[in-house]
Amino acid sequence: MPNVIAIDGPAGSGKSSVSLALARRLGYLFVDTGAFYRAITWLALQRQIDPHNSARVAALARQAHLDMHPRPSADPPYTFLADGQDITAQLHTPEVDAYVSVVAANADVRAAILDAQRQLAKRGRVIMAGRDIGSVVLPNADLKIYIDATLDERARRRYRQRLAEGKAADLEAIREGLRARDQLDSSRDVAPLTRLPDAVYLDTSHMSLEEAVEAAYRIVTSHDCADNARA
Repeated sequence: MPNVIAIDGPAGSGKSSVSLALARRLGYLFVDTGAFYRAITWLALQRQIDPHNSARVAALARQAHLDMHPRPSADPPYTFLADGQDITAQLHTPEVDAYVSVVAANADVRAAILDAQRQLAKRGRVIMAGRDIGSVVLPNADLKIYIDATLDERARRRYRQRLAEGKAADLEAIREGLRARDQLDSSRDVAPLTRLPDAVYLDTSHMSLEEAVEAAYRIVTSHDCADNARA
């Protein structure tokens, strides 16, 4: 069994939901690295720092103390702390959604939080999800999976999710937002979203969450870690 699993993919592909369910099934720690960028974004907004001001946001990231503790029975299954404050509930607000890609594209921010992410992986039995896990954060992960879905399907998922949460939702606006985010994430100079040749590809476009989790579970349990050692 792989000890450290890196899962990448675009927004709305299901990587976080699949990773979370898979971690619970395997008894692994789920680490959503996007939470780190969301935390810095939230801190910047709280301190009235323009997310586009790369120098000030990077300085904030270098000073911030970020940590994550498991909370297996909760959703999400972790508590995220920024400078000792529990900000788990603030990570997915619309304000953070609007600026997180800008912050995540900041090379100095990524460098500042890289060590904290790797320290979590050192605990072992970890599934880490994001957009540059296999390429930058954990290039030596035992197993890499790239989870994908079509833009239309990803937009429909976000639309249904927001309606289920009682929030206003516009399908076309969500689709355009995801398209713009795909463009930014894939074209940025620093750690762009990319499908690595050594990552197992999983297209979830026509899968339910349960089917996607089962497919990912089969990938994990059939993976031979010795292949990585020989590579």
